[in-house]
Amino acid sequence: MENILELRDVSKNFILASHFFGSKRLLKAVNQVAFSLKQGECLGLVGESGCGKSTLGRLAAGLLAPSQGCVLLHGKPLPLASAKSWAKGRIQMVFQDPFSALNPRISVGYAVGEGLRAQKKDRKTIHEEVETMLAMVGLPNVQNRYPHEFSGGQRQRIALAKALITKPDVVVCDEPVSALDASVQAQVLNLLCDLQEHFSPAYLFISHDLNVVGFICQRILVMYLGSVVEEAPTEILFNKSFHPYTKALLAARPGRPLQKENILPGEIPSPLAPPSGCPFHPRCPEATPICKKNAPKWHTMADNWRVRCHAAK
Repeated sequence: MENILELRDVSKNFILASHFFGSKRLLKAVNQVAFSLKQGECLGLVGESGCGKSTLGRLAAGLLAPSQGCVLLHGKPLPLASAKSWAKGRIQMVFQDPFSALNPRISVGYAVGEGLRAQKKDRKTIHEEVETMLAMVGLPNVQNRYPHEFSGGQRQRIALAKALITKPDVVVCDEPVSALDASVQAQVLNLLCDLQEHFSPAYLFISHDLNVVGFICQRILVMYLGSVVEEAPTEILFNKSFHPYTKALLAARPGRPLQKENILPGEIPSPLAPPSGCPFHPRCPEATPICKKNAPKWHTMADNWRVRCHAAK
């Protein structure tokens, strides 16, 4: 099956100044990340806060331009999203906070129909398609209401309707359920699965909750300090994960008894001053001298399972 979205050795750097006349410093938010997405696939992206997940999501959606590498949509370079190209709807994004993602001054019907208006559809068609889409997410007859009249879970349903009404090829979901209660999370996750079955978009699902990712995703990327350290099908990652960082994340996921030996020491280093060699070595319980000197290369463990670790030989 053809790759819908492909990232080839994508990096993103930001130039920061310490103060008004200060020297500039380089922040490496994403470092040589490569992956692909096929139609109907859901790829999970996990890691601690500050590891570069959201930046990578914005690169995949065309909201940021890569400093190096390229992003391809159907084999062609993905342009930066302008007001015109973004509204065409080939790639859409669902954000963590649905209230800030919706304009409080415009009605729900108008917000959901924005993509259709950009496609030059007539008013009657837009009204009918918006009503059908809102009914699919469980909110019929609400076109004349405003975002503040809904709960957080209902607003996220509206955001999903807004993203999917143009029948996109790819939807980037950036922590779409982390701000919701547990029971509402389950409803939104089931809705995401139902909508994917109906429209067949590819999902890039970003989350820090491995239980959520394990429920909805077929394949998972694990990020640490801007780099992907392990990629595997969900079942393999949960049962046979190799990288020490992946093991620590799995051990700390909600619902599992937390053991002292599974707690990683220290905090994620600053991307302004990343460690030499393997970026995980200062916190790794299995680090060896070579980990401090040389960055590990990719090692293929099995089909669709690869890990970046010196111990994988």
